[in-house]
Amino acid sequence: MRFGRAGPEGVATNRTLEGRVAIVTGAGNGLGRSHALYLAQRGASVVINDLGASVHGEGRDTSPAQAVVDEIMAAGGNAVASAHDVADWEQARDLIDLAIRHFGTLHVLVNNAGIVRDRSFVNMTEEEWDAVIRVNLKGHAAPTKFALTYWRDRAKRGEQVAASVIHTSSVSGLAGIYGQANYASAKLGVAGLSRIVSQEGGAYGVRSNVISPSARTRMTATAGSAALNGPEKAPEGFDPFAPECVSPLVAWLAEAACPADSQIFHIGGNRVIVLKLAEPVYEAETDGPWTPELLQQVIGSRLAAPTPIESILGRPPVGAR
Repeated sequence: MRFGRAGPEGVATNRTLEGRVAIVTGAGNGLGRSHALYLAQRGASVVINDLGASVHGEGRDTSPAQAVVDEIMAAGGNAVASAHDVADWEQARDLIDLAIRHFGTLHVLVNNAGIVRDRSFVNMTEEEWDAVIRVNLKGHAAPTKFALTYWRDRAKRGEQVAASVIHTSSVSGLAGIYGQANYASAKLGVAGLSRIVSQEGGAYGVRSNVISPSARTRMTATAGSAALNGPEKAPEGFDPFAPECVSPLVAWLAEAACPADSQIFHIGGNRVIVLKLAEPVYEAETDGPWTPELLQQVIGSRLAAPTPIESILGRPPVGAR
C-alpha cells in the first residue's frame, strides 16, 4: 500500500500531539534527536534524555541533549534536558519524575537509547555482553516500569489515561546480523517486553508498540552495510536513509487516539512493514507420544528456514539504488 508524500506544511500545521508530554531516550543524536524534534513540531513537550556517550557506551557529555533542547525552544517548543542513566533503576525512576515535575504529567515514552559492542560470539567478552544487554534491554525496561506505575496509579484514581510506549528493536533482533549476538538478544527481548507491557498496561489505557528502523546513524555506521546505511553521502532530494523518515511513525504511535497496540513495525524510507512474531508455520500431531524417529519423519523435512534479513529490508527504497 502506497501513500502520497506529505507536504512540509502538514508537519507544521497538524498539531496532533498538542498538550502531550513525551520522553525520548537517547535523544541527543540520530534517531532520538529526529524523534524529539518531530514530536515537538507536532506540539508535544519533550524530555530530551541522553548521556552523551559514544555508540559503544563510553564517555559522558550533556551538550548533545541540551543542544536539542535549545533547538526546540528556539522554534517555540517546550523541552528539558535529562542526563539520567536509563539502565539504572533509580535514575530511570527520577527520569519519569522529572517529566511529571517539569511538565505536570506524562503521556508518551519513546525507548530509543542503545549501544553496540559488535564481535563474533566466540570472541565476545562478558563485559561486552553485559553492557549491551544492560543499555538496550534494561534501558527499555527500567523507564517503562516507572512510567507504567505512574499510569496505573492515575487509572486507579479514576483518571483517563491514553498513554503510549514506543520501543526500538532492530532487524538484528528480528532476523539476525552476524557479530551481534548481544545486540540481537536485547532487541528480540524488546519485542517480548512490549507484548507484556501491552497485556498488563491495557487495563490502564496504555498501548505498547515496537519499531524497527532503517536509517543512517552513528550506530548503523559501525555495521558498514549499505543495506542498513545507504550511501555514505545523502542523495539530493528525498533521502530514504535519513532518520527523519522514521519519526512520523513515532509521532503517529504517540497520538492519544492511535489504534496500534502490540504491533511491530519495520520502517525505512518510504516503506512500512507490519511484522508478526511467533506465527505458526507447521503443525502436526500423533495418536500417542512422540518419538525422535517420528519427529524426524513428520517434521524433519518441513522445518522453516531462518528469516533472512533481506525479507525484512526488502527491495531498496526509492533513491537507495
